[in-house]
Amino acid sequence: MTLSRRLFMGAAGATALATPALAQRGTWPDRPIRLVLGFATGGVGDLTARLIAPKIAEGLGQPIVIDNRPSAGGIVSAESVARSAPDGNTMLLLTTTNSTASAIYKSLPYDVVRDFAPIARIATFDHVLLTAANSPYKTLQDVLDAARAKPGSINIGSISVGNAQHLGAELLRSMTGADLTVVPYRSTPDLINATATGDVQIASEILAPALSQLDGGRLRALAMTSAERFPSMPNVPTATESAVPNYIVGSWNGMAAPIGTPRPIIERMNKEIVRAMAQPDIRAKLLELGVQPATSTPEEFGTFIRAEGERWAKIVQDAGIPKQ
Repeated sequence: MTLSRRLFMGAAGATALATPALAQRGTWPDRPIRLVLGFATGGVGDLTARLIAPKIAEGLGQPIVIDNRPSAGGIVSAESVARSAPDGNTMLLLTTTNSTASAIYKSLPYDVVRDFAPIARIATFDHVLLTAANSPYKTLQDVLDAARAKPGSINIGSISVGNAQHLGAELLRSMTGADLTVVPYRSTPDLINATATGDVQIASEILAPALSQLDGGRLRALAMTSAERFPSMPNVPTATESAVPNYIVGSWNGMAAPIGTPRPIIERMNKEIVRAMAQPDIRAKLLELGVQPATSTPEEFGTFIRAEGERWAKIVQDAGIPKQ
């Protein structure tokens, strides 16, 4: 999207901070901070990080350097931060993928709860259930009724086995008891094209990358999978409202540091994140990208991370998804 490209270019200079002994003497940060991301440049999570990093850096007086380290399950990025010195110089953009990886993989080289010090949530990424613009299904209930009337007739597409979109599709199948066939695709463009052409009757995807197709009239939103309707799409009901009570699936991100990072650094970083996320221009740009701003205390974020790990582990178990 043009907006995404503009935000990416405008925020690409982001960089940042720290050192433990200095932090305890109150002189942190004294140099740039490295913020490690577990995915490539250009996606909505990357754009979000690059959008807010300069605002956080303004308050810290040091730049924040974005370090993209894409890998399956975000394992490479998380491991690199978990093994970094707890001096405030290296931080991780923790995401839903870290929670789903803990649920999907038999073993990981880190523990998402024990090896990281939570700082703050940053944003949530609402998911949406999509169908083709010319689809005969006008509501989510129509799709479920068709699946029950003719078992095996409805395919639900997602991307990347094990991520939140895929597990959301599996959760819909298990919660409704409908005979839905989950079909994973390699990428979002592949999934969107398959949905628009009717290869799959419904898709589970993050809202942000689907917005241009919704605006262009190629796709139609059946339901949001968030707890509340998305602000700029008030006419699209939630799945809970329309057909599946308590079906809530979404993605999120936030910032964390290696365990043992001094508490003053955690508190200072939390303060600057909260300040940045309160900026009206930041909030407006995030909403344009299909992203909901969100903040928390370190303790609230820690509780949330633990709850997410337990929730995704139960989804994987209930859906009978084999661990890798």
